[in-house]
Amino acid sequence: MSSNFQAPKGVNEYVPPRSALYLAARDAFAAVATRAGYSYLELPVFEDTALFSRGVGESTDVVSKEMYTFEDRGGRSLTLRPEFTVGVLRSVIQHNLHRGELPVKVWATGPAFRYERAQAGRYRQFYQVDLEAIGSEDPAVDVETIALAWDWYRELGLTRHSLHLNSLGCRECRPVYRAALQEFLRGLDLDEATRARIELNPLRVLDDKRPEVRAQVEAAPVVTDYLCGACKTHHDKVRELLADLEIPWVDDPRLVRGLDYYTRTTYEFDHPLLGAQSGIGGGGRYDGLSEDIGGPPLPGIGFGLGLDRTVIAMEEEQAAATAGTTVTVYGVPLGEEAQRRIFGLVAALRRAGIAADMSYDGKKLKGAMRGADRSGAAYAVILGERDIAAGSAQVKDLASGDQVAVPLDEIVTTLKERLSQP
Repeated sequence: MSSNFQAPKGVNEYVPPRSALYLAARDAFAAVATRAGYSYLELPVFEDTALFSRGVGESTDVVSKEMYTFEDRGGRSLTLRPEFTVGVLRSVIQHNLHRGELPVKVWATGPAFRYERAQAGRYRQFYQVDLEAIGSEDPAVDVETIALAWDWYRELGLTRHSLHLNSLGCRECRPVYRAALQEFLRGLDLDEATRARIELNPLRVLDDKRPEVRAQVEAAPVVTDYLCGACKTHHDKVRELLADLEIPWVDDPRLVRGLDYYTRTTYEFDHPLLGAQSGIGGGGRYDGLSEDIGGPPLPGIGFGLGLDRTVIAMEEEQAAATAGTTVTVYGVPLGEEAQRRIFGLVAALRRAGIAADMSYDGKKLKGAMRGADRSGAAYAVILGERDIAAGSAQVKDLASGDQVAVPLDEIVTTLKERLSQP
């Protein structure tokens, strides 16, 4: 008999054993970010709707079509976060973090929400890791964020991801490019909605995924031909530093991404084994975003990397070994008194830093050992009436099958020694 209730359409749930991959990816990112001096930031899942409208951009699909917006009982319009950057910047400003050492370096993780057609690799509730460096215009900071994402993917065992790089210019040089792009786009055979978008935000047309539109914009002018001297110098420095770190990239002058706040450095990571939804993360600089949401002039750069698509990429590349196992020692009690003692032993192992679990519900030896095998443990500790009388337990190496009696008061020490050996 099964429940009639199911998760809402488009929600990606992680259940064992696949959830181990999700945790491995998330925890590996926490380690990468922390090593680089980034501090953790916990954000609300919903914010004032106007924050996203002003920050992300009214003309984006995210704001115009995809946000989950609702009115609370106090009549306030709230929206489930569709992305992290705007909320991170709001929090930094609200809590005056920008009045200290710059750049402010923070990271966050959790779910985000967009209403769109649910398909493989694209969900209505999806998970991201987010990293932001706020308060610096230095191109070295741009490259630091790219390098941290690159290193994270490599630590997860991914080898086939690629980096696409572009510069979108600044508020000085982009208007010149915008005018040239609009002139070109007005001469194309496009539907009325797209023609309206040309006047509102022509860069969004370049981001259109429809084949018939992409074919027509192939000959459109590229933004890198219109960069001012300062933006060109910045972009050249980013490319130079990437080369110094031996991180390969693809110059992609048509990369604009889907959010209005990007300026200068813009990048995206793709993975060829994910099919149509090949993007696994991306980011860029947003030097005018703080002013857009009512804050002080505060340059910044950061990224959002998709945990869902990263997990799929790990599975496609068979990088699942990075998840490891959750249990190292498995207790097998045979009898009521044995269960009481094994229960205490498992607690002692956990307090000693050893991952441990045990068999419950009075299972017989065969069933309990089946549980030990399924747990992925390296050792089983078997305790029966004769063992209790002898004051020892049987410690079994589940890989080799070797088994030895060990005094009960020495089991934790013995297992710690064995597990510390290479």
